Amino acid sequence: MTQGIFTPEQITAYETDGYVLVRGLFDAEEIELVQRAAKEDRALDEHAFGREDGEGGSVRLSLWNHPGEDIYGMFARCRRIVDSVEQLLDDEAYHYHSKMIMKQARTGGAWEWHQDYGYWYENGVLFPHLCSVYTAVDAATQENGCLQVLRGSQRMGRVTHVQVGDQTVADPERVDAAAERLELVYCEMDPGDTIFFHGNLLHRSDQNHSPHDRWALICCYNARQNDPYKEGQHPRYTPLKKVNDEAIKRTGLKRFAETADPGTFLSVGHQATSESLTGQGGKNDG
Repeated sequence: MTQGIFTPEQITAYETDGYVLVRGLFDAEEIELVQRAAKEDRALDEHAFGREDGEGGSVRLSLWNHPGEDIYGMFARCRRIVDSVEQLLDDEAYHYHSKMIMKQARTGGAWEWHQDYGYWYENGVLFPHLCSVYTAVDAATQENGCLQVLRGSQRMGRVTHVQVGDQTVADPERVDAAAERLELVYCEMDPGDTIFFHGNLLHRSDQNHSPHDRWALICCYNARQNDPYKEGQHPRYTPLKKVNDEAIKRTGLKRFAETADPGTFLSVGHQATSESLTGQGGKNDG
C-alpha cells in the first residue's frame, strides 16, 4: 500500500482547492545539492530554451521526459513525492516529464494564465488525472515572480486555450470571470517547499524584477489508468522505478553533464503541444 505524506484532510483540501502546499518537504542539504548541481550543470544550461512573454521578458527552461540516475531523477523518483502523488491520483503514478524553470534575476519573464491539462489534452490524455509537483530551488516571492493560482479553479474543467502573443493561454475572458469569483493566491515559498497541484488548476507567474533568481524543479505525473490513447511529445505509461528518500543525498551532485545522452532533452525545436490548439506553432509547454 502506498504510504504518502498526506492526511485525509490534505487530500480533501487538494480536491477542493486544486493544490496542497507542503512546507519544508526537502531539507537544506537536499536543496543545496540540487541548486548547486543545476546552476553548475553545463548540459542543463546548453539545452535550455526561452519562452518570450510578450512584455520584454523571457523564461528559460530545460525539459526532459524520463528521470535518470542523476540528482534530478532522484527527486522525481523519490517516494516522498511519488507515493504522495499516488495518494492524490488514487492510482499508480508514472513520470510524464520534468522541467527546470530558470527565472533569472531582473530579466525572467512571466507565464500567463494557463492549465497544464489545457496542453496535455492534445497529447491524447483523456482525463485531467495528472499532478504537477513544484519544488522551490530558490526562494519564491511576489517580488521575483512566484507561482499564482486561482483557488478551486480546477473545478471549472478544461478551459479553451488560445494564442496571445508568444504564449498559449487560457481564454482571457473566462479567466477574468473566474478571477472575480475565486481567490487569487500568491504561493510564496522557501527553498525546499513543494506544491502539488491539479492538471486543471489555473496558474501563472509575474516577471522577475528582483535581484534574485527564482529557479524551480517541476516534476509532472500521470495516472496509469489515464495512459494516453495516442503517441504525444510526452511518454505513454512507463513504470516508474521509485527510490528511497535517502537516494537524493547519496547521489549528491551528479548532474546531466555526467549522465545524460543527447536524446535526454526536448529541444527548442520540439513540436509544442499547443501547436494543435493554434495551428500557429504555439510555444508553451505547460
